[in-house]
Amino acid sequence: MLAEFVARHAAARNIHYGWIMAALGFLYSLFASSSLGVPSVLMREIAADAHVSMAELSASQGLRFALFGLVAPFAGGLMLRYGPRMMLAIAGTMALTGLLLTVGMTNRYEMWLGLGFILGIAPGLTALQLAAVISVRWFTTHRGLVVGLLNGSIATGTLIFMPLGAWIAEHWGWRVALLPSGLGLLLSLVLFLLLGKNRPQELGLAPLGETTMPPIPAVPKQNFAEISFRGLRLASTRLVFWVLALTFLICGVSSYGLTSTHFVPFCGDLGLPAVTSAGLLAMIGVFDLIGTIGSGWLSDRYDNRWLLAIYYGFRGLALIWLVESNATLGAMSAFAMLYGLDFIATVPPTVKLTVGTFGPEMGPVVFGWIFAAHQLGVGLMAFAAGVSRDALGTYVPAFLLAGILCLVAAAAFGLVKRPAVPAPA
Repeated sequence: MLAEFVARHAAARNIHYGWIMAALGFLYSLFASSSLGVPSVLMREIAADAHVSMAELSASQGLRFALFGLVAPFAGGLMLRYGPRMMLAIAGTMALTGLLLTVGMTNRYEMWLGLGFILGIAPGLTALQLAAVISVRWFTTHRGLVVGLLNGSIATGTLIFMPLGAWIAEHWGWRVALLPSGLGLLLSLVLFLLLGKNRPQELGLAPLGETTMPPIPAVPKQNFAEISFRGLRLASTRLVFWVLALTFLICGVSSYGLTSTHFVPFCGDLGLPAVTSAGLLAMIGVFDLIGTIGSGWLSDRYDNRWLLAIYYGFRGLALIWLVESNATLGAMSAFAMLYGLDFIATVPPTVKLTVGTFGPEMGPVVFGWIFAAHQLGVGLMAFAAGVSRDALGTYVPAFLLAGILCLVAAAAFGLVKRPAVPAPA
């Protein structure tokens, strides 16, 4: 009832309900990513308070990332089978449960269950496929812009709330530091459940950009795992899938795997204070939102293959320049702004290429497997950069390797042809 009421008033003001869905997805993604990212900067405080070693706490975080990576490929199949509204309800409720268990934990078993197991599965149930599904189902025009908006909120929520969480923990303790993003997650989840719909047809609307309301596709009869693996079989026969998976792996290596995990200690090695380093990380987050939304706007207008080649090439040059430049605060600030603009600008054109090749229904399912490659890259670099730092006493080789790999990714798009007719589902 409430959604229908809001839809009528929005239509009277010439506002398509798809924009309301995009706003709901933006808020949920912002607070969900922040609530899951903040514990990463509170490791020392959590370990000391819970009387566990850093090694054991790190192992629980390894489980979290592993479960996220294992569940994420099936998010597309789950949404196709059960709808994004139900999956977001399950994922959001699990995330809140994991956060509550973490805030109140008193022993290692609660740590493993809440911080490791539950908070690992919860984000994987929606992953980046929420943005893909909302953009494909509610928009025919502006799809890239919507993908950019929703995915920009993920990185921005993580990178902005992490320094805020560290500051709150310093003054009031690590448990309080989890509350702002947790309360935001609760509010955004309630709003999505009250106002969210699976498809525009449920409100008697056509997707934005269409004049006639298309029929609702039949819900697949198979279970979600079979749907996801069918998407993988379909994709594995196409060269574009392997190029997108490889380059998105490199995206994970050169973004979350490198900077989200190691940028602050890298700055520490250069002699920058922790507060300054956290501020630079937040700056990356702010410029990421600008860059990713801008990337979405561009992906609606220009060839996505060449946009991706430019983005990866620009990121590679920025990382190489970073390790070759003088580490002044001005140089680091310039890097944070330029690199932030390109932090996950790769997502909108990657989603559009995937959907353009494999169709609006199976496209998000295939993107789940491409995203799994991204998370593999995140895990590999998060581990390898730490090992390299311990062995060599510097992060320079890790940043340099990430930059070179980005240049390889840029060149790889010379192998990809413009999408023609989507593959049959």
